[in-house]
Amino acid sequence: MKIFARFAQDESGATAIEYGLIAALISVGIIAAVSTLGGGLAGVFEQINTELGFGGAAGADAGAGG
Repeated sequence: MKIFARFAQDESGATAIEYGLIAALISVGIIAAVSTLGGGLAGVFEQINTELGFGGAAGADAGAGG
């Protein structure tokens, strides 16, 4: 009977689950932020590319070939 009493009082499993849920929520937040900022950053780099005169992908390939 003591084994069941100790098992009922042991909260380490519940704590691990709580930490896992917190980590999952933080991960979802990071993924959402990166997705949102990623699109904006792509636009900024495309604008910089255009202003520097490299244009689209063909211009970038021609510039890299030297």
